[in-house]
Amino acid sequence: MPIYEYESLIPEEGCKMCFRGFEHIQTISSPALTNCPGCGLPVRRIISRCHGAISEASPEHQQVEARIAHYEREGMWSHAAELADKHSERIKDPGLKTRALDDYKKAGYSIDTLEKHAKSIEE
Repeated sequence: MPIYEYESLIPEEGCKMCFRGFEHIQTISSPALTNCPGCGLPVRRIISRCHGAISEASPEHQQVEARIAHYEREGMWSHAAELADKHSERIKDPGLKTRALDDYKKAGYSIDTLEKHAKSIEE
């Protein structure tokens, strides 16, 4: 997602957030902010250097994600669920844990079994 920069139209009255300008992460299709989230004064988006938030996964994580996706494409839901579940425990990723639960449901596991796993997400 792109990072946009904003500046106050009235900097001398702005809060700490917009006094010197601030960055805001939003999708390309999102409308530009018109007011400072901190104080509500009017702001404008400014053209700036290119910024980007980059998140790189480890090669091991990429391989596991690819294998899970392969199992899901092939309809091997229990294989995908087990792999996602084990990997989510190792890397502490609640999103991957939720994906594992969805795959367990598709594999036909009972609700009682899934509730046990769901509780481990909340902890």
